[in-house]
Amino acid sequence: MPEPPLSAETILDTAEQVLRRFGPEKTSVVDVARALNVSHGTIYRHFPSKSALREAVAERWLHRVSTPLAKIYDEPGSATLRLRLWFDTLMHTKRAKVLEDPELFTMYHTLAEESDGVVKAHMDELISQVARIIEDGMNSGEFTPGNARTVAGAVLSATARYHHPVHAHEWTRPTLKQDFNDLWNLILAGLSRK
Repeated sequence: MPEPPLSAETILDTAEQVLRRFGPEKTSVVDVARALNVSHGTIYRHFPSKSALREAVAERWLHRVSTPLAKIYDEPGSATLRLRLWFDTLMHTKRAKVLEDPELFTMYHTLAEESDGVVKAHMDELISQVARIIEDGMNSGEFTPGNARTVAGAVLSATARYHHPVHAHEWTRPTLKQDFNDLWNLILAGLSRK
């Protein structure tokens, strides 16, 4: 009897559940296939390797972070306000994921760290989003003219403590918000047209 067709999304949904249950180290393609009641060959039709499946899970998770951020460019207000909203949203999203389910956050972080290409694409997407806002600020005269993409990369690097998963253990510190505000004021002083 032929197996029913599976979508890549259904496989990824199940892979997330299986990864959560067994952890990244112990999960195999056979485990995912077993959870779907299909042969592992069915999984390989969509994802050519275990690595490709894990990368797709990581990519989807990172996309859940970047998608809401992309909408901020079209928000009303100055580039300064939109840039701050973008960073506040990024930090809130990451912090919520850690606080709501630290084990799941750790699992996704592990998968992302194993997927250099996926992480690079995610960072390129984030830099592009920030660069659009910064370029808008440069064009409106809010920010000093320059290479918006270079500035965006520098701002993301400068704020890494507040959104990069390696610093997640710091995100519950009571001074975190004030620390970020102090850094933000410094960043704005550097961006603002003199």
